Amino acid sequence: MLMDSFLTVAQQVAILFVLIGAGAAMRRAKFFDDRSVEGLINLLLLVVTPCLIVDVFQRPFDPAKLRGLGIAFAVCVLAHLLVIAVARLIVRHREENVRVPLMLSAVFSNAGFMGIPLEQAILGDEGVFFGIIYVVVFNLVIWSWGYALMRGAPSGTAGGARIRSFVNPGTVGIALGLPFFFLSAKLPDVIGEPVHQLAGMNTPLAMVVVGYCLAEAKLGRIARLRDVYVAAFVRLVGYPLAVIAAFYPFRHQLDRNLMLATVVAASAPVAAMVSMFAAKFDRDVDVAVGMVSGTTLLSILTMPAVIALAMFLFG
Repeated sequence: MLMDSFLTVAQQVAILFVLIGAGAAMRRAKFFDDRSVEGLINLLLLVVTPCLIVDVFQRPFDPAKLRGLGIAFAVCVLAHLLVIAVARLIVRHREENVRVPLMLSAVFSNAGFMGIPLEQAILGDEGVFFGIIYVVVFNLVIWSWGYALMRGAPSGTAGGARIRSFVNPGTVGIALGLPFFFLSAKLPDVIGEPVHQLAGMNTPLAMVVVGYCLAEAKLGRIARLRDVYVAAFVRLVGYPLAVIAAFYPFRHQLDRNLMLATVVAASAPVAAMVSMFAAKFDRDVDVAVGMVSGTTLLSILTMPAVIALAMFLFG
């Protein structure tokens, strides 16, 4: 059964990597330039993500599902706080411009671009329903603690980031989608169908963007930094295994899709936003991009193994 789960997940991850390869090939063929991809990223974040959330929340109200959302939110917040504490302890590179991107790399997963497509493929809309909560918490934390750390604010907070942390595509999508869930309502077809079709763009567009970013990755320099391996291990193995261990005693009480969606999101490679923040605040961009690229390549092996283990343990 464990091997069957591994093969199922591996097949879905392989499909995503074919799309990533297509994105890399498009960059090499110069189908896109950086400005074009920036437009695609804006389309994904500002249009497709809210549409995806609204689409999956158009379902009959279920008190058990609402309780599951609350549990998912609490677990995701606690998990982020835990890994932040761990990152502070284990990432000790002497240069702050290197240490900060490595700390964020250990903490923040590509839960939106990599996690949601995999949740959709393995668990369907139920997986996305719970997986969206991880994305919301991710945005809250990266636009507060992560933004402040990259910017260099000593207190760990930054004025502009406070607003950004609460107003982002994830929270906007939740605000728009939750009323449909509470009211067991659906959009009229003339609006609902376009929203559904825009939501369906998430997986191919996200993977093409990831592939574009990977195409020019330079991993030689960062391969010589010890803390790179520590941060990569935490991101790809340590963190998701800790989430599995935390869920395991409650596996008979909690929704299986909730647990698996959280594990999928936690097991994703380093978030692309880490490299964007590094460039914005003049941190070591090579380290940030190398972590995003390297962990994405490694995740073709680690994600199937970790997720298959979770599927096996959670029944």
